[in-house]
Amino acid sequence: MEGLVLAGMILFLIVLIMGKEYINSKSFHKHNLQRIYASYGMACEREYKAGEMEHIKKYYLRHPRRNQIDDITWDDLNLDSIYQQINVSCSAAGDEYLYYKLRTPVDGQEELEKWEAKTNFFMEHEEERHRIQSLFYQLGRMGRYSLHEYIENLDILGERKNGKYVLYNLLFFLCIGSMFAAPPFGIVALLVVVCHNLIGYFREYKQIEPYITSFRYIKRMLDAAEQMGQITVESISEEQERLRGCHRKMKGFIRNSYLLVYVEKGNGDPFSLILDYVRMVFYLDLIQFNNALNAVRGHLDEIDEMMTLLGQIESAVVIGSYRKSLPAYCVPMIRFEEGADRHMVIEQLYHPLLSDPVKNSIDTDRGVLLTGSNASGKSTFLRAVALSAVLAQTIHTCPADHYEAPAFRIFSSMSLKDDLIGGQSYYMVEIRAIKRILDQVKQAEEEHGCVLCFVDEVLRGTNTVERIAASTQIMKMLSAGHVICFAATHDVELTKLLEKEYDNYHFEERIEEDDVFFPYTLMSGPATTRNAIALLKMLGYDEKIIADAEAMAKHFMTEGSWA
Repeated sequence: MEGLVLAGMILFLIVLIMGKEYINSKSFHKHNLQRIYASYGMACEREYKAGEMEHIKKYYLRHPRRNQIDDITWDDLNLDSIYQQINVSCSAAGDEYLYYKLRTPVDGQEELEKWEAKTNFFMEHEEERHRIQSLFYQLGRMGRYSLHEYIENLDILGERKNGKYVLYNLLFFLCIGSMFAAPPFGIVALLVVVCHNLIGYFREYKQIEPYITSFRYIKRMLDAAEQMGQITVESISEEQERLRGCHRKMKGFIRNSYLLVYVEKGNGDPFSLILDYVRMVFYLDLIQFNNALNAVRGHLDEIDEMMTLLGQIESAVVIGSYRKSLPAYCVPMIRFEEGADRHMVIEQLYHPLLSDPVKNSIDTDRGVLLTGSNASGKSTFLRAVALSAVLAQTIHTCPADHYEAPAFRIFSSMSLKDDLIGGQSYYMVEIRAIKRILDQVKQAEEEHGCVLCFVDEVLRGTNTVERIAASTQIMKMLSAGHVICFAATHDVELTKLLEKEYDNYHFEERIEEDDVFFPYTLMSGPATTRNAIALLKMLGYDEKIIADAEAMAKHFMTEGSWA
């Protein structure tokens, strides 16, 4: 009787502990979901671990398309930071697809309209948005690596068969049977088999454990696909139907992966502890893994399609949140027809990474040459225009009051560095970067497309005479009828040499009481002021250096030669 009471008390404590853990878990997840709902339309506060962006870009690397934003342009525009500002995804599918989308301009008006319909729906329908966000919260992330990194390495596992595991299990039961005929021998034999199985299990499980993580994520995607089909949202009906198709095709994977994906090792509760030892002794994990592996290898297309579709749906939610977080934005007007004129209009443009930006407007149908003093705003303006074009053609959202332009192929050469490892000087890196733009200009002409390019301080890596001569000819090549080139330069000579091909604009500074102020306002015409020598004076350089430098500069500007 006392034994029954003790057993009952132990059982009661176990149930109590498990119930408390369940309630705490539910409360934790509910709190997180409320935080996610409340953060819609707010700036993203997520912190990224070192190397995390390299894993997020794996989906993009596996899905190349024409006219994607190349690495030089991506780095020039600091688009990693833009991505991190935008990304409020809850899942790995959302993380990776959003990155892909920011690097992949849409192909046509129909694709843009579909994205606009999805984005607007989730912006306007809070209840459906919350249900979608809840599904993606449950889907979650995988940890450090991308699902595509695991899929790419499935071949490393080779062919895996279950025959030896079945044999080891038979030996276990034979030992159990022998204990009735010869107990001492049976016990020793059983201990030997158990030790053999445990050692073998840990050795093999270590090899497959990373892949089990990916299989669990695939199962969560299947769950999300199934639940997504139960939500009535007209704007994603096509995606829902395709997700249901993926789920139907992968029922074999679900059957063959129950222990792998539903019951995780080391949960701490008594039932899981007992189950852990059963799984290890009888190789249940390994047997199910091999069956699931064959199912995954046979459905790689469906897995990729689920990743794509789920990523598209969550990205639409994220884009809506980004729009609401901006102080101002517009839905761009993009001309996709072949041979569209290159006229570009942007009103009240600003850079979204700046906390207190000065807005500027530009209306042009040919190249723009920017001059102005150091730190006056030339490079920031170039990046703002380039970024507006990228965001307009990818997420259909522009940080401006109005944006209208043709569909461009977008390239830049702005924040280059010399390649010490590759042994290339800054000049070599620079001319290679500009050559790739010239090649794209030629290709676009053959295909009746438009190019939008940005060059900051063209050929700064060489001497003045050759820089001006070569820059003039390069800039003329970038003034073709299907190209708009925005370029910044300190070489005022270019404003005269290129005045037939480019519109001149400038930024200027104001020096008052030994201090310098920058209004950051775009102004017509070439720059007429300089501040390099004035800045030396403000920082306390020797007066003789200042006086002699000013005299030399004045002589050159009036006589055209150095004294």
